[in-house]
Amino acid sequence: MTAAEKIEQALTGRPNSYVPAHTLERVLGLPHRPDRERLGLNWAMHWGQGIALGVARAVMARGGLRGPMGSFLFLNLRLLNDQSLENATGVGAPPWTWPVGEQVVDLLHKGVYAFAAGAVADRLVQGGRHAGGSPERGPYR
Repeated sequence: MTAAEKIEQALTGRPNSYVPAHTLERVLGLPHRPDRERLGLNWAMHWGQGIALGVARAVMARGGLRGPMGSFLFLNLRLLNDQSLENATGVGAPPWTWPVGEQVVDLLHKGVYAFAAGAVADRLVQGGRHAGGSPERGPYR
C-alpha cells in the first residue's frame, strides 16, 4: 500500500496525509503538534493498523475465507476500521462527503493492501498445510 501511495503521489502531486497521525494523537490523548513533527506517529498508526489487521486477515484465511472473496471482505473491514477511528476521534469525515477523486484514491490504496495481505495470508495458510497439516484438519489441530 505504501509503495502504491508513493507512486500515486509522484504522479498526482498529492501531498502526504497526516490523518493517521492526527487519529493516533487523539486516541492517545496527545497534545496537538504540527504535521512536520508527526512522522513517527503517522508511521506508527499506518503500519500498526496494517499489521494488526493483517492478523485479522490471517484468521480469516485460517477459517476458510480465502482468495478474492476473502480479500474483498477484508477490504471492507479495513475501510470500516479507518472510518470508525477517524470519525470517532473527530479527525475524519464520512467518506460519502469526500470528493469522488479522494474516494477513488482511498479505495484503490486500501484495495492494494487488502489483496496483497490476502495473498500473503492465503499462501501462509496453504504453506502450513503442506508442512504437516491436512486439508480436513488444518495445520494447527
